[in-house]
Amino acid sequence: MTPLPNLKLPNLIRGRKLLTAAVMAIALTACSSGPKVRSDQAAGINFTQYKTFSFVTDLATDRAGYTTLVTQHFKDAISAELTARGYRYVESDPQLLVNFNSNVANRSDTRSIPTTSYHYGYYHYRRGIVYAGFPVYSNDVSTVHYKVGTVNIDLVDAKERQLIWEGIAEGTLKQKDLEQPREAAARTVALIFEKFPQSGS
Repeated sequence: MTPLPNLKLPNLIRGRKLLTAAVMAIALTACSSGPKVRSDQAAGINFTQYKTFSFVTDLATDRAGYTTLVTQHFKDAISAELTARGYRYVESDPQLLVNFNSNVANRSDTRSIPTTSYHYGYYHYRRGIVYAGFPVYSNDVSTVHYKVGTVNIDLVDAKERQLIWEGIAEGTLKQKDLEQPREAAARTVALIFEKFPQSGS
């Protein structure tokens, strides 16, 4: 946030400016209408022809040689969604292969906050008395940093090696999401699968 100008403001006005800036920062990072979700699918695909699924071997959320907790959270959530839709998990020879990725990026927004200040200058004789003259309206510019998460889920025809459906969610991460990644993964995956084709599509 840009430093406040070095003005001799009444304490009440200075306090209001600081409070306004703080509230705007908290509102931007903590309040969100939810992630933006979109999907796409290959033309002419009948999803009822697929009965089984498994996951690709090398997932982007894994580390060399082991499966991460993030990977397991997403596997559990995706498996639950597909199972609820009648698909069955198998270890080998699946009809569908599931691939996914998640990413967290740091972003920033610049916000202009209307403020009120009192410039004395020639009217310095008004300082410290019960009135402060007419206010001068301006804008304080603040930069707020926040995290944005993106999740991609791909379904691939295992035989044809063809992508048949993808779902994508992107949104601002709340502090609760960072502290409870399993629950955040489940919520995000459920929102993505709301875009999944209905039986017979």
